[in-house]
Amino acid sequence: MKVLILFAHPRLSRSLVQRMLHDAVSTLPGITFHDLYAAYPDFMIDVAREQALLLEHDVVILQHPFYWYSAPAIVKEWLDRVLEIGWAYGPGGTHLQRKFLMNAISTGGAETAYHHGGRNRFEIAELLSPFNQSAHLCGMGYLEPFAVFAGRWMTSEDLALRTSDYQGLIEGLRDGHIDPMHRLAKGYSLPLAFEGHRSHKKRHAT
Repeated sequence: MKVLILFAHPRLSRSLVQRMLHDAVSTLPGITFHDLYAAYPDFMIDVAREQALLLEHDVVILQHPFYWYSAPAIVKEWLDRVLEIGWAYGPGGTHLQRKFLMNAISTGGAETAYHHGGRNRFEIAELLSPFNQSAHLCGMGYLEPFAVFAGRWMTSEDLALRTSDYQGLIEGLRDGHIDPMHRLAKGYSLPLAFEGHRSHKKRHAT
């Protein structure tokens, strides 16, 4: 599958975790790695360019730190500008159907903080629900997020292992060793756009 990584970090030099994740995947053969802050320091998103990139790829990864239970500002600007009605959703908005979206995030807090009884009161999946719903509205599959929790407090060995996990996931999606249909987020209901796709796979499986 063709994988597009949309990377967003406004202060990468200050982030050990995201630097390691960046370095692990940014030069992988067959992967398109697109640094949004580098491409658009003035936030003037080239909508036509971004839509063309989306059309060329099957899996879209939003890689970013988990800022205030969401993403850095340029990700919101990208979503607002690029996923236009009539193109990504709504009447005639079919261009992203049957593609896949995934968040790859790093958090400052420990995993134990992201539970109903924890400091942040909600689980990561709940806090990422706007991305989940955006994917559904656009007819996309939404994949289980990849998260590195409290990476700054990890040992160098554990962080290296987690970074390797991320690289392996990206390579597996690229090479077809990992079927995104088997990595859908827990409880995610595929949009109607996948109905024909699922019927086709069922016929070929029997």
